[in-house]
Amino acid sequence: MAHIDPDSPVPKYFQLREILLDLIDSNELSIGAAIPSERELCQRFGLSRMTVRQAVDHLVSEGRLHRVPGKGTFVARPKIELALQLTSFTDDMRARGMEPGSRDLDRRVVRASAHLAKELGIQPGEEVHFIERLRTADGEPLSIERAHIPVKLAPNLADHDLSDRSLYELLESRYGLVMDAGELTIDGGIADPSDADLLKLPRGGAVLLLQRRSFSGGVCAELGVSTYRADRYQLRTILEMPARR
Repeated sequence: MAHIDPDSPVPKYFQLREILLDLIDSNELSIGAAIPSERELCQRFGLSRMTVRQAVDHLVSEGRLHRVPGKGTFVARPKIELALQLTSFTDDMRARGMEPGSRDLDRRVVRASAHLAKELGIQPGEEVHFIERLRTADGEPLSIERAHIPVKLAPNLADHDLSDRSLYELLESRYGLVMDAGELTIDGGIADPSDADLLKLPRGGAVLLLQRRSFSGGVCAELGVSTYRADRYQLRTILEMPARR
């Protein structure tokens, strides 16, 4: 059994954090399983309650554990890495071995405001499709997608069923719009009450707010504004040192 090395320069709480992570990664503590109580961890590893709590607090803040008041602390489901690339939610979830799903919340044609027109590169007042969908993976709600697409690029888009279907796949197969470039802005925020209910988050739950402009042949074909559950997603990217002169 792993133990705490009192002579190590590594803080004891961090050693315990690593031990618990090893138990999680080896599946000795499986997803949804309760970890030993603070008292048990104190006795097993000869640590103070403050040290144990510090280790557990770190893992909770990292999303590896979650607390249920009155019940204990449990192993959390691993977060989904948010792909920082131009791909559809449907393709992304299928690549992860998950079954994507969607539910229409709103579909209508609106007139572009000055701000929306500027983002899409069209004239104010032009018609724009507004498509709002709740996206799920294996039946769990993960995000709310709000897409804006110029009607002139995809006429009669409202006639096509998008249930459990990739919007990008439809735009490519029906209208020849192949998304080949994009711009992405990511912010952190708090879910508004209606979004929190749809995403099954507590009121005031944290979300990731993504705004994406997607281009086809140099033309902005979509402005997407998406709200993702922050407790189920994490961002990962590759860092490279710039070439020295």
